[in-house]
Amino acid sequence: MPPELTAKQQRLLGYLERENHRRGRTPSLRQAAADLGISHAAVAQTLKALETKGVVRREGRYSRTVQLLGPGRGRTTPAAHRSREVPVIGRIRAGLPMYAQQEWDESVVVDAGRFPGASLFALRVKGDSMQDAGILDGDLAICEPRQYARNGEIVVALIDQEEATVKRFYHSGDQIELHPANRAYTVMRYAFEQILIQGKVVGIQRDRIA
Repeated sequence: MPPELTAKQQRLLGYLERENHRRGRTPSLRQAAADLGISHAAVAQTLKALETKGVVRREGRYSRTVQLLGPGRGRTTPAAHRSREVPVIGRIRAGLPMYAQQEWDESVVVDAGRFPGASLFALRVKGDSMQDAGILDGDLAICEPRQYARNGEIVVALIDQEEATVKRFYHSGDQIELHPANRAYTVMRYAFEQILIQGKVVGIQRDRIA
């Protein structure tokens, strides 16, 4: 038997279904609040109530992925989608990136099947030092939070707790080497204490026409 929904819950669910059908994904909570003319908190509370009633399912603590479910608890319908929203972090801090919504510069929608991690973040690439690896200026590097790296992995590294860079990681003797993927740039060498690994790059999202 389908759960009984309040008028507010029906309104939000109808909105999510329309946007999912029109765009192929559900909108962010921020966008839903703006479109419906209500507060972000109201959207979050109503969405939580819909989840409790088994109408939607939220996946991932930070990605805000929302699945629309059928009338039976936990049973997906064709409305269930494969998209997820990942925060674009404007500034990498010492330790893992901060995920509080107010600190996001923006967010990006990615394929949940291609990027299944629960706590992904994105960082916009600056410059052409990784172009031979297919990572271009302005691309969004989709990253899995990590505080370690293996040789050859492309990572987000924080240098001297100030500058974040995307490079290929190598451990060489008593140094860390950050290798570019462009012959115009040289290998960067640092002492261990100068580098903090923030994440592994698991993919690239290009949100513009080349």
